[in-house]
Amino acid sequence: MGLIKAFSGAFRSELADQWKEYFVCDSMAQETLLQLGRKRINTTNYQSSNTKGSEHIITQDSLLVVNEGQAMIVTEQGKIIDFTCEAGAYTFDSKSEPSMLNGNFSEGLRESFRKVGKRFTFGGDTGNDQRVYYINTKEILGNKYGTAQPMAYDDPYYKTVLYIRYYGMFTFKITDPLVFYNSIAGNVSDTYNSEQLLEQCRSEFLTALDTSVNKLSGQGVKFSEIPSHQMELSDFMSNILDSPWKQGRGMEIISVGIEKITPDDKSRARIEEFDTAVMLGNTQGAIQGRMTAAQSAMFENMGKQSGGVNGGDITGAVVGMMGMNMMNTMMPNRQTADSDNKQPEIPVVDSKMSDDGWVCKCGTKNHGKFCIECGAKRPFYKCGNCGWESSELSSLPKFCPECGFPFGEKTSVKSD
Repeated sequence: MGLIKAFSGAFRSELADQWKEYFVCDSMAQETLLQLGRKRINTTNYQSSNTKGSEHIITQDSLLVVNEGQAMIVTEQGKIIDFTCEAGAYTFDSKSEPSMLNGNFSEGLRESFRKVGKRFTFGGDTGNDQRVYYINTKEILGNKYGTAQPMAYDDPYYKTVLYIRYYGMFTFKITDPLVFYNSIAGNVSDTYNSEQLLEQCRSEFLTALDTSVNKLSGQGVKFSEIPSHQMELSDFMSNILDSPWKQGRGMEIISVGIEKITPDDKSRARIEEFDTAVMLGNTQGAIQGRMTAAQSAMFENMGKQSGGVNGGDITGAVVGMMGMNMMNTMMPNRQTADSDNKQPEIPVVDSKMSDDGWVCKCGTKNHGKFCIECGAKRPFYKCGNCGWESSELSSLPKFCPECGFPFGEKTSVKSD
């Protein structure tokens, strides 16, 4: 029993007038996956008192029409006897072999037919239950999903396991109508809808999605970047669901869209803590970078000064360099110094004063403003409280003459 192509292209209703009986499925709703074809009687050219005919018997030479985005299977006693995935019109011949027209579908349909199709002897008796089913082969859109509980994700950026919820939509397509009919929707009385299917498959889908999402972790994908890797997710899902969905149900995942990802409260706290630490680290790094650039510019300007190091006046540059080095030394302890609200100690130069002169740090006794041995300048006293300075005193008084602060606690001796 087989199908013989009558004409190709879209079905026109006036052509039905040429046949006594015909089957056609004008359109299928988005959610309809399979629909039973109903026999239509041409009462104009078929003058018979039995206008209804036998509902589940396909008369010889009946017209069977297939529209774009549809596959059609013909069954006898619940077993598939022929199918076509090519749009067009066909006549039914009970004495011909199955045509098995797979259209743009894979050659695997013929193998499926050998597994699930009816084996019959040529010229055998016609069964008493013959039916035509139309299967939706378009991409089925708008299938929503969402995780009820947070799913674990080993985030490579935050170096910790985050618990996230995600939701979105996915699409799928029936790629083997024979397996789909035989495994899922066989012998329905009218239609089989996608919601009936997803009721069985949703938990499998979410398990496969969770596994696929965590494959992205191994590729170094940050959790917030998962939505930009939807093509990889679709490929992962197709591979994971190959056995239960493609081989077992004749359908495949086409695309997976993640609309939003939300971490739970504990994971959000970890993320904020990590981001804050990174921000502070980058700020300190930026300051250090600016200081390094300033140092480089300073040395470059020193080289451009007239006379160079020997002939030019580089005092200001050297002082600036010393200030830069001091800032570099103080950078790691800046927060501690600010929190203690203390001024840094002024370094004490190892020089001594007496009534009859002063002793330089090199050990030479002097009476003038500069050391006769090393050229160091005579040190002066400085009050650490008010900043008063003097190099005229021959000995240190007990109290600061400016503010009265007792010397010895916050007093330094410097060479300038």
